[in-house]
Amino acid sequence: MARPICATIHTDALRHNLGQMRQRAPNSRVMAMVKADGYGHGLERVARALAGADAFGVADLSEVERLRAIGMSQPVLLLPGINEPVDIARLRALNADAVIHHASQLEMLEQADAGEPIRCWLKLDTGMHRLGFAPDEVHQAHARLSASPNVAPGIVLMNHFASSDALDREGSSGEQTRAQLRVFAEATAGLDGARSLANSAAVLGWPAAHADWIRPGGALYGMSLVDGTVGADFGLRAAMTLSTRLIAVKRVCKGERIGYSATWECPEDMPVGVAAAGYGDGYPRAAPAGTPVLVCGQSSQVIGRVSMDLMTVDLRGIEGAQVGAPVTLWGPELPVERVALAAGTIGYELTCALTRRVRLVER
Repeated sequence: MARPICATIHTDALRHNLGQMRQRAPNSRVMAMVKADGYGHGLERVARALAGADAFGVADLSEVERLRAIGMSQPVLLLPGINEPVDIARLRALNADAVIHHASQLEMLEQADAGEPIRCWLKLDTGMHRLGFAPDEVHQAHARLSASPNVAPGIVLMNHFASSDALDREGSSGEQTRAQLRVFAEATAGLDGARSLANSAAVLGWPAAHADWIRPGGALYGMSLVDGTVGADFGLRAAMTLSTRLIAVKRVCKGERIGYSATWECPEDMPVGVAAAGYGDGYPRAAPAGTPVLVCGQSSQVIGRVSMDLMTVDLRGIEGAQVGAPVTLWGPELPVERVALAAGTIGYELTCALTRRVRLVER
């Protein structure tokens, strides 16, 4: 019999969230981020649900191939851009766009054999200091791209925010985002081309950053990165429910300890449930005792240490807690952000971390 753990993907929530992005940025086109296998939701499934997006963003050429294989004809942007010269032929064959963020990529384009021009997005480093040209290099990089016969007209100018989760509101600590906006405006002054700045948090909280293209990621899946909030606070719907079942229920005496390393002691004689879920499924081992779960739809908590295949949960006061009872690990009724906060991470990491043995079910 298959393990009872499964991830239910709510495609109606994906479509709803795309609609929310359009409402928040009505004058912008939407590039839906579907990298990392659709943030763990399944690339093909997500792309079909988000077929109304104007473009898709991916992190690997294999993801472009998968999108084209299911008939997605929208522009697809390869976010890391060209890694080696052979990528140019693949980009042409797949009719894909490329981010250009480094001088080595310019050189590869300039030295490539003549062929179908590639649509390019020129990335600036406005203060995150990860990928992108320094502000004083942008005009020269733009000129070189514009002069190359291997580059299609209509270069898009883009950056990436480091701290846009600090929303643009009174008392906000959003000075870094304000500085990045200033740097971008100054560095691109006088250059033709559409602009793309806003990631999910900037779509939600920085209207001045919406520009011509927005690039939402986690928000499409119903997740927030803003401290102290969940996606529902912004009108978003969770696109995944991770659930399993109890496979054992037992009575454990006061003073007895639960799980590996005996990290949790029973404060009283109490019922303990064993759920079929663990870090082998992608549930975080770092989730401490007290991490919220739902058992039979009722609030409970993790007790003891999460192991590879199993986790133990507190059944005190839970009605109907018997073998086979449903356990929700995250979903619309238990935001993934709450679980992530307890585990010291973000919801994005949790959904992306699901392993192949978790069944994905579309609803």
